[in-house]
Amino acid sequence: MLKDNKLFKNLKIATKLNILLIAISVIIILLSGGFLSLILSHNAEQVVTDQALVLMETMSAIRNYTSTKVNPELASRLETDNQFLPQTVPAYAAREVFEYFREQGGYKDFFYKEATLNPTNLRDKADQFETEIVETFRKDSNLKQTAGFRSFNSGDIFYIARPINVSKESCLRCHSTPNVAPKSLLVTYGKDNGFGWKLHEVVGIQMILVPANKILKSAKKLQFSVTSILVVCLLVAIIIINFFLKITVTKPLKKMAQLAQRISTGDLTQEFEHQFDDEMGMLAASLNRMKVSLEIAMDMLNSDTE
Repeated sequence: MLKDNKLFKNLKIATKLNILLIAISVIIILLSGGFLSLILSHNAEQVVTDQALVLMETMSAIRNYTSTKVNPELASRLETDNQFLPQTVPAYAAREVFEYFREQGGYKDFFYKEATLNPTNLRDKADQFETEIVETFRKDSNLKQTAGFRSFNSGDIFYIARPINVSKESCLRCHSTPNVAPKSLLVTYGKDNGFGWKLHEVVGIQMILVPANKILKSAKKLQFSVTSILVVCLLVAIIIINFFLKITVTKPLKKMAQLAQRISTGDLTQEFEHQFDDEMGMLAASLNRMKVSLEIAMDMLNSDTE
């Protein structure tokens, strides 16, 4: 420890200042990088959330249109036809529309599913992850929406989920018991699935999945770019400070140290000139006055000796 302190004391002012500047720069980079990462990550998640919410509201609008406009027009055919018309089911209509949406360029990694614990159509069967979300909504009736990230082999995907409630008694016509269900539904899907629902019960979730990797990668690239710019700016600042320090402090101090050394050996012919009236100028003026005072004292001493 003593050796380290001695080594630090023997360092030049410029070296000590550079060590201090580098330490400050590292702290600034770490702190700014951390805050920047949090801000960009939050903004990226907000962008993904906004995308998911737009799609979610669109699917909800399609479900509502199917329930209020399409289903009443085709309901009578469910009893007479032997083939069930899935177009009358809001969940089916929303899912099919979203599949057309996914066929558009750039949206193939987007997903929509109305995951149900006991669906009529088994393609809507909730997996373990979706089942846990359904159970969360069942336990907390005040919870209206949840969101987060779900991991797949292709990467993390952001999701938003809302509960599917049996809010109307008309829904129970197809999902209470096979005895009251349309004959065409039983012919198409059978009697084993999609029954036993109860009014006001949470039976599933409406889920939108939006890929977040591209947006998060863009945020990381932006963070790297901003951090790189900050590092360059700090390096330029250190160079400028060093140049300024050399011109205004270290170089004048070195000259004054040399002048003081000459004066100490009896050379009183040299004077130090400083062009500025700053602290270094005051020190230079004091040194010159000391030289003059010493010169007068030496003359008086020589006169007394003679």
